[in-house]
Amino acid sequence: MTRPSWTPGERLTGRDPEPDLPPDAPVVGVLALQGDVLEHLRALRRSGARAVEVRTADDLAALDGLVVPGGESTTIGRLLERFELLAPIRARIAAGLPTFGTCAGMILLSDELDQDRPQPLIGGLAVRTRRNAYGRQLDSFDTRIEVAGIDGGPVDVAFIRAPRVEKVLDDDAVEVLAEVDGFPVVVRQGHLLAAAFHPEVTGDDRLHATFVAMVRAARGDA
Repeated sequence: MTRPSWTPGERLTGRDPEPDLPPDAPVVGVLALQGDVLEHLRALRRSGARAVEVRTADDLAALDGLVVPGGESTTIGRLLERFELLAPIRARIAAGLPTFGTCAGMILLSDELDQDRPQPLIGGLAVRTRRNAYGRQLDSFDTRIEVAGIDGGPVDVAFIRAPRVEKVLDDDAVEVLAEVDGFPVVVRQGHLLAAAFHPEVTGDDRLHATFVAMVRAARGDA
């Protein structure tokens, strides 16, 4: 018996596991070790990408872009080490793979953390980030923010145990696209995009669409 290749949880929603996409749709992977994977897959598919789960180094080979999702950054970091993914992801990013980190993903992409306790990081983004900058789970909140370069008015976002950028380490390399209370919460550094919140849970796909456009541009699409 042939079974469809469902993303875990997708079958129960009644949604198709993969919408119709053009043959040239970019392939964007979502790191699927822990965290908010399913909603990113859906948002990427709605934004025109062929979204796939990434669990091994072999999964990286066919990617045009990568999303590092929200979740628990220390847990994801340890799993990256356990499954020997840190070095391969760092190599792909150094080679120019467009990468989008959200919430814990922003933490993992940061070059530095504002904390005494060390934890595994992917790095590459020249910022210093602070975990749980807006408080713990009970302090989570939804809001709307203006993001430079995104048309259509403020973007709907959800701050859930969210980090923020405490310091930009290279002003020439890092572009601040949005702030909350004077601190950067969306930044871009070349082929790296990072957001302190969860854009995948609000139904506002414009940040995902922006990232898919970055992936297409890096691939050389017209």
